[in-house]
Amino acid sequence: MLKAEHIRKTYSAGKKIALDDFSIHVPKGSIYGLLGPNGAGKTSFIRIINQITQADSGSVSINGQTLHPNHIKDIGYMPEERGLYKNMSVGDQILYFGELKGMSKNEALHEAKKWFEKLNIDQWWKKKLSELSKGMAQKIQFVVTVLHRPHLLILDEPFSGFDPVNANLIKDQIIELKNNGTTIILSTHRMESVEEMCDYVSLINNSKKIIDGRVFDVREKFKKNIFGITLSEVNEDHLDTFKSKYNIVNISSENSLINFDLKNEGDQNSILSDLVKVGKVRSFQEKIPSMNEVFINAVSNHS
Repeated sequence: MLKAEHIRKTYSAGKKIALDDFSIHVPKGSIYGLLGPNGAGKTSFIRIINQITQADSGSVSINGQTLHPNHIKDIGYMPEERGLYKNMSVGDQILYFGELKGMSKNEALHEAKKWFEKLNIDQWWKKKLSELSKGMAQKIQFVVTVLHRPHLLILDEPFSGFDPVNANLIKDQIIELKNNGTTIILSTHRMESVEEMCDYVSLINNSKKIIDGRVFDVREKFKKNIFGITLSEVNEDHLDTFKSKYNIVNISSENSLINFDLKNEGDQNSILSDLVKVGKVRSFQEKIPSMNEVFINAVSNHS
């Protein structure tokens, strides 16, 4: 859907590098996580896609076509700093932004009605934005972003300001949009959202891409071959023998269960064979790092 190749973007007459040889491929119909610490270059890239600024060099294409002003109508962008008018009624804003994206008034009304019913906000049409809470205003911003049925949806911290119930409601709507063919770029610091929603991810730090790929594959790259093990009915003598043979840490006991982590550099079947001599194996599971752990480790290693 979107391909960026060797993007370079600088500010202050080239003194500040925002993006340095940055390339990503966003598959059609996927949710693509764009991650990185503050100041890494995420917002600069989003602004280039939206043609707010231009790259110094490199190329961006959508559906195989070089990025062009005509693509704006195919893009929906929800910025972290929301862009609605506080003293304009909700209904007027919906129609105004819909028409900016090339919709007729009737088209905008039809889509707005659908979304207002989905998000349970029918009663807000005549209210001014200043009368709404931050979470309520977030819902209006979301509707404005998706109203024109964009093919590419860019969401920058879309869950900011939402309570857990409404955050889950918006998450469900994002996934439904993806299932209906919308390609979504999700920029967020909520790593749990990345694990739940994203198919692919790219991590930027200090203007450079440091890792990308399928979420599962990225997590796999950072695993340390550590297994979490729980045993019951343990034979203490056999446990001591097992400890002398293997590198185990974080051992604890609770309710007649023994828990520990094992650093595995060898054959899993051999380990299991030795474990059954120690006691009854209740669990034997490889510990795959969370996206939060991946984020911290990757950024720390490339700072």
